[in-house]
Parts: sequence; C-alpha cells; structure tokens
Amino acid sequence: MRLVTYDAGAGPRVGLLAGGTVHDAGFDGDMVAFIAAGAPVERTEPVGGPFRLLAPLRPRSLRDFLAFEGHMKAALTRLGREIPPEWYEIPAYYKGMPDTVIGPEQEIPWPPYTDHLDHELELAAVIGPVPVRDLAPESAVAAVFGWTIWNDMSARDVQARELPVGMGPGKAKDWDGANVLGPCIVTADELDASDLRMTVRVNGETWGESSSGKMHHGFGELIAYASRAQTLYPGEVIGSGTAPGGSGIELDRRLAPGDVVEMEIEGIGVLRNPIARKGR
Repeated sequence: MRLVTYDAGAGPRVGLLAGGTVHDAGFDGDMVAFIAAGAPVERTEPVGGPFRLLAPLRPRSLRDFLAFEGHMKAALTRLGREIPPEWYEIPAYYKGMPDTVIGPEQEIPWPPYTDHLDHELELAAVIGPVPVRDLAPESAVAAVFGWTIWNDMSARDVQARELPVGMGPGKAKDWDGANVLGPCIVTADELDASDLRMTVRVNGETWGESSSGKMHHGFGELIAYASRAQTLYPGEVIGSGTAPGGSGIELDRRLAPGDVVEMEIEGIGVLRNPIARKGR
C-alpha cells in the first residue's frame, strides 16, 4: 500500500494513494494509530473535491543516523573535520523533534538566524505495527512497517559553530518546518529498500544521485542499535542519514529563497518543497 495523510477540508485523514487518486481508508484516527492497529482497510472511498497531502505521519520520534560514508567524507571536509574511527563501528544518531515535521508542497521556513540553509536527502523507515526491543541486526528490518522520504534541513553556519561543543546539532536542526516527510509511506511488503535510486533536484537541475545500497551501516544495524534496551513503538522514524551528493554542502552549492527542492526515491515518489524567504 501507498499510504498518505490528506486534508479535504474536514481535517487530517488516512488515505490510500492509487494512480494519483486518494481513497479514504475509513479509519477514524491518525497514521500512527492506523499503523499500530495493523493498517486495517475494510472499505475505501475516493476522495471527492480538492485535497492536499500533509506529512504522512506525525512521528512518535525521529532518530537520524549517518550511514553513508560518501556523505560523511564530503560534508565533514567542508566543515573542517575528519570521520572519527568510531563511526565505522557505531551507527550513532541524533534525535529530531516530531513537532517540526511538515509535508509535501509546504514552504520550508528559512530561520532568521542563519545565512546558509541546506537540504539533506534521506530514506526513512517507519517502525510498526508492533513494539520491538533488543533486535538482532540480521532480523531487525522485519520491524519496518514502511518507507518514506525525509528531507532533513540544516543551518550549516550554525552547525559549524555547534559541532565543536560535542553535544550534537541544536539550532542547526531545530526550527518549525526543519524536517520534511512524504509524500507517502510505501509498506515494506511492496518495497525492497536495499538498493533504491535516490535523487535530489533544485529548480529542476539534478544536484545529486546515489543509492540506498551504498549505506555503510544498513537499516538492520540502525534499528538494532536503536532498540538496545529500549522499546521502539509504531510510528517511530529511523533515518538513513544523507545520501552521497544529497546535500549542497558536499558540492559547495547553496540554496536561495524561492528555490524548489525535489527529492525522489525509487518506488516511493517525489517530495517537493519551495524554500521561503529568510525570516519566514
């Protein structure tokens, strides 16, 4: 299934996307509740009239890893740092803020405190339908309910000042609209995410292309690590980290207000968003 959250004027609803048409799933609850209920689809009805797609879910949590060596080498070089040897052994992550999530076609705000806004192309796993804990890497991918696209925005000038403190990103990653998910969730039974083509375009020009097959730490390792002595619940999101070429900093290229960023992952679709003027 290709699952969406849409609004046709009566508030957010869970829907199924088929051939460009949204069908209401007949479920009275949000996407996280839908996943936890086992994705029950008893009847569907085409959505009549205009509607807009929202972020497919408001995640319980956001964990973002750094699984691509190509991105690490290119980005850290620009930030004046080297890949620490521990990175090759530990699939470390930071936590994002679920309330900052927006969806497709929404304008991405440009915070007034940064002059260098950047995009980051990521593949994201959505956990479900049951809680899991202490998983083995070789079987942890079975805990994935589905897959979506994550544009993890960054304020690069702020990031360069925060990183030396050693606390991880703060305001370099945290503002309203800093995390974009969508356009849909493709259920794991319909998509093998081990080697998906990943592309980012800005104003129609391809800035980067890669594949999920280039991850140094696979999703089994990421999920297993996150589940150590901790329960992962339906609706939690696990990010791959940025694919090689998936950010402007790797190319020494910058976004500008009014730019349109499109992220495409094979089998999922296109996540498209315009960039706002600074201070909005």
